[in-house]
Amino acid sequence: MENSLETNLAPAPLQQEDAQQILQIAMARREESGELTRDQLAEMAMELGISPEDLRAAELEWQSRKVELTEKQMFDQQRRQKFRQDLIKYAIVNSFLLVLNLVTTQGVAFALTIALLWGLGLTLQGWRTFQTEGDAYEKAFSRWRLKKQLGSSLGTIADRVLKGMQS
Repeated sequence: MENSLETNLAPAPLQQEDAQQILQIAMARREESGELTRDQLAEMAMELGISPEDLRAAELEWQSRKVELTEKQMFDQQRRQKFRQDLIKYAIVNSFLLVLNLVTTQGVAFALTIALLWGLGLTLQGWRTFQTEGDAYEKAFSRWRLKKQLGSSLGTIADRVLKGMQS
């Protein structure tokens, strides 16, 4: 049975996408048994006809994507943390207003109005927080990244100025 399977697969040419998927599966199996060395990676690339320059460029792109993925995870974590804090504030303030409203007026109209309006805004914030795709997400991530980079740059400049003043 195995021979008939090999016979059926052997003559058919592979599409590039199919070849990539087969190689990914093979790489995953190889990774299960241990790590690849740079030499093994270079050898595989050479066997596939990938030039050393293309391999270096691909590695740089991979590193860049890995850094961006890590930053996006940090960004998402900060957004979720801020949303949780805002949700807790909402619960505390509206609980207080509800009790105050019940004690003072025997009704809940005032507290309910605030809870509904604030809740609408909080719901929209939650939707934005957990939406991790699209233009709005990418713009928010870019702004966060730029703010983080500017903060880091300003911190470095301040450190240099303070060190210069101490010298």
